[in-house]
Order: sequence, then C-alpha cells, then structure tokens
Amino acid sequence: MALDSMEEIFEKMEEGKKPFWQVVLDTDVEERQVTAEASFEKMRTNWRAMLEAVDTYRGERRSVSGLVGGDGAKMADYREKGETLSGDYLSEVIQTALCTGESNACMRKIVAAPTAGACGVLPAVLIPLYRRGAEEDEIVRALYVAAGIGAVIGYRACIAGASGGCQAEIGSASAMAAGALTALRGGGPEEIGHAVAMALKNLMGLVCDPVAGLVEVPCVKRNVIGAVNAVSCADMALAGIESRVPVDQVIDCMGDVGRRMPVEFRETALGGLAATPFGQAVKKQMNRRNR
Repeated sequence: MALDSMEEIFEKMEEGKKPFWQVVLDTDVEERQVTAEASFEKMRTNWRAMLEAVDTYRGERRSVSGLVGGDGAKMADYREKGETLSGDYLSEVIQTALCTGESNACMRKIVAAPTAGACGVLPAVLIPLYRRGAEEDEIVRALYVAAGIGAVIGYRACIAGASGGCQAEIGSASAMAAGALTALRGGGPEEIGHAVAMALKNLMGLVCDPVAGLVEVPCVKRNVIGAVNAVSCADMALAGIESRVPVDQVIDCMGDVGRRMPVEFRETALGGLAATPFGQAVKKQMNRRNR
C-alpha cells in the first residue's frame, strides 16, 4: 500500500478519523509486515541518531577537503552573545543545521532525511523544539509525517540531486520539515498540504552543483536555507495562508522541472558553483591529493 499522493493520505485521514502520522505508520506496518510498536521504535531510533549527530558535533573537526567544519561552533558562539537577528529558536535552527551538515561532511553518523546531503534540515527544526519541552513521542510522530511527505515526493517526483537537482534534496527535506512542524503544532491536513506546497515552491529550480563533487559546498549552508524555509512555511500555513497551487500539483511540477534541468545542474559538478574558478581550483587540488 504505497502512498501515491498527499490527497490519498488526506482521504485516509478522513475515512479512518486518523492523524497524518497514524496513516503513515499503518502503511509502514502493512508494507514491511511489522508491528506498530516495532515501526515506532525504529523511527525513535532514527530520531535518537539525529540527536547524536548534533550532540557529538565538535567544532574542531574538518572535512577531508578542509572546506567544511567549525561553522556550527561559530554560530553557537554568536548565539551566546545574544545579538542574533533571527531570535533564539531560529538561530538554534541555523546552528543545528550547520552542525548536522558538517557532521555528514566529516563522515560522522547522520540520518539521510531524505538524503545525506539534506540530513540537517529535519533535525534543525525539531531538535530545538525538543530542547524546549516537546515530548519525544510527539517528535517521533512528526517524523512519520515527514516520512509520508517524503514518500509521496519520491513516488511522484524525485529526492535525489542526480535526478532533479538540489530542489529534490533540500527542497524535499524542507517540505518534509514544514509538514512535520505544522502537524506538531496541531495543523490539520489542509495546513500540512499548504506548508509542503509553499516550501517546495520556494526552492523550485534549485540546482545541485557541489564543488569538486563533494557534499560540502554549498550543501551544508543550503541545509540552513531549507530549515529556515520550513519554519517560515509552517508558520504561514498555521496562520491560514494558503498555497494557490495544490500540493500534489506542486510536487508533480518539481519532478517535471527536475527532468528538464540540464545535466550540468544535477550533481555532476559540471555547472553552477562547481564551475567557478574557485570550484575548479578545489577540484584540481582534490585530484592532486587523490593521485
């Protein structure tokens, strides 16, 4: 029983009088032939791995290329001064996204959500809420919402940068996070749908152009943008602001944009920032190092 559309999930919610997360959990139980308890504990394991990725972050670590590392620590120091423009929650979102993205680049354990390159978006919006008192079970249920959204995007469009550009990675992660936040704050199917649609629309057409083919630049900082975008879209949806284009049509459109995107902008490191003089210099440096 695959989840083929957001509309299908909404219909199942209505038919069974169930919340979004329960529909996704029931689907997982049927597809993998496991108990609901086993499914929930597996998702809890994912959540705790997200926490671990942030808790074990160390600012002195650097990636092999030397391009990534330390920015999460810089953001933490900046937050401690109390001078952030974005406020306490949003500045922690930024810090958490950086820490998780850097952990990935430094070969630490992360949770692909939906991909390793977009691993920082979901933890970034959820961990600060958890640290502010959200119950762990609430967070796990929100992760089911994110998983259901990701499943629909993967079915109708794509979640890999090689297939659809960074809109398919950071864009999908941002949509998943926006829907999860909206559900966590009590939003119903309409609000969740609008949050997902707006998050995807805001990042539509985003290219995947990793410098030297590494999931480092600009990938780590794009996790920040995906997370901040998710927060803004969740807030808009909860305020009653609607996406004029229905969510499933937005997902289909993203897939179409990805298929039409030139190959240079789909994780090949042949275009965009990867093709700048800086990007080419890093590529040569890495080639020399790998000889």
